[in-house]
Amino acid sequence: MGNALEGLFQFLDRLEGRVPLEELTAQLEQHDIDCSDVADFIHFSDQSYTRNLVRSGSWYQVLVLCWKNGQRSPIHDHAGSSCGIRVLRGTLTESLFEFAPNGHVFPTFSRQMMTGEVQGSQDSDLHQVSNLQEEGADLITLHVYSPPLQWMGTYSLIERKRGKEPMFMEFSEAAGI
Repeated sequence: MGNALEGLFQFLDRLEGRVPLEELTAQLEQHDIDCSDVADFIHFSDQSYTRNLVRSGSWYQVLVLCWKNGQRSPIHDHAGSSCGIRVLRGTLTESLFEFAPNGHVFPTFSRQMMTGEVQGSQDSDLHQVSNLQEEGADLITLHVYSPPLQWMGTYSLIERKRGKEPMFMEFSEAAGI
């Protein structure tokens, strides 16, 4: 692993509690992590984006997410965690959502993040991450959760019911969803 990733791990290994979102994103900006630093964790699937566990500790979890063209996450939150994202390759499209008075979710804003850019969200922030680049273009992102993300709430544009998706690490370690 590269020095940039080791520098991030040194910061994360010293945590004694949840890292504030601003501090987490600052760390991801400070450490110039790229695909060569996480090459062993880059695994794609034709079925869905993959979550590939790089390292975890009591107060953090580092994953590489790999997105083939057209793949997207569900609309989700980060219940109880801060999440920092660094784009390692490609262009990420993030769509933000809010709750309407009737309980449905609706999109409020979309933005694109280029290679090297960093963004963060936490707790009840609602968003969806997508790879909407030209055909055949892959997206690779580094995600750091503090504390480790155990569950994420999921939401639908057409129903008011809420879902809950567990973050099973055995799938992450095996390059599954």
